[in-house]
Amino acid sequence: MRVVLGCGNLYRRDDGVGVTVIQRLRGAMDPLPADIALHDAGTSGMDVIFRARDCRQLIIVDACRTGSEPGAVFRLPGSELELPHTPTLTLHDFRWEHALYAGKRMFGERFPERVTVFLVEGTDFGFGDGLTPPVERAIPAVLAQVKAALVELETVS
Repeated sequence: MRVVLGCGNLYRRDDGVGVTVIQRLRGAMDPLPADIALHDAGTSGMDVIFRARDCRQLIIVDACRTGSEPGAVFRLPGSELELPHTPTLTLHDFRWEHALYAGKRMFGERFPERVTVFLVEGTDFGFGDGLTPPVERAIPAVLAQVKAALVELETVS
């Protein structure tokens, strides 16, 4: 199975870019190949762990705040973004970066080695729905890059 996870919150403006990409991929990849799963992972790192288990490729799409040009798209290997989690009294701060780190340790070979992360530079993470214009304009590039990453695995396998 190849899994694409969109992370974020649709009601925090640009934070919803990952979920929006999943929604648009569903429309663009109809019918969806049987070995591809598209999931809205919301803001739960735990969902990332369990959706990723036993897949052969994992793609994560999320928003970021790096100070770069709004709408910039970054492609990174998941191994460069893994972070150990410092426990607190809530799971709300257990994000996908922590899930990548923990998933490898929890599931070993059952956790994907091929993890690609697409991050889109956001500008507005306040309450509200809808993406800002620069992030909205980045969506076609993200869709194309995610589709290309899925094809890359087919040519490698």
